Amino acid sequence: MSAGPRSRVQRRRDTEHRLTHDSDVWVASASADGAPYMVPLSFDWDGEALLLATPADSPTGRNLAATRVVRLGLGHTRDVTMIEGDVEVLEIDVLPQERGDRFVAHAGFDPRASDTSYRWFRVSPRRVQAWREENELTDRELMRDGRWLV
Repeated sequence: MSAGPRSRVQRRRDTEHRLTHDSDVWVASASADGAPYMVPLSFDWDGEALLLATPADSPTGRNLAATRVVRLGLGHTRDVTMIEGDVEVLEIDVLPQERGDRFVAHAGFDPRASDTSYRWFRVSPRRVQAWREENELTDRELMRDGRWLV
């Protein structure tokens, strides 16, 4: 182990910093019959939800639209934030222009300009866990039922 465990308050600060400054997240979804699928996607965090975009016909797009749940992984294996969330599916043309522009500025690409049919997926965190090493596994849960615990 490299250092003593962070407090839960510090872990929340670190998580919020990562949500604000990172631009990519691992997205784990499953089909309606339970077949798993995982891909990295760009995202933007507005302080309440993560906004993702992926082709509507991709395995991830189909899975998120069908199940409306997702698990996201931010960071490295020794400094990870795991987010379980509920998914709202939005057609590419219904998102307000300024919200789409914010995504483009943060993510570095504009799914609205693609010839491929994309959808937006707005993920509202329901559960958030963060830990670095074994010494932070205790009290790793920072959010439960969509409410911050610290």
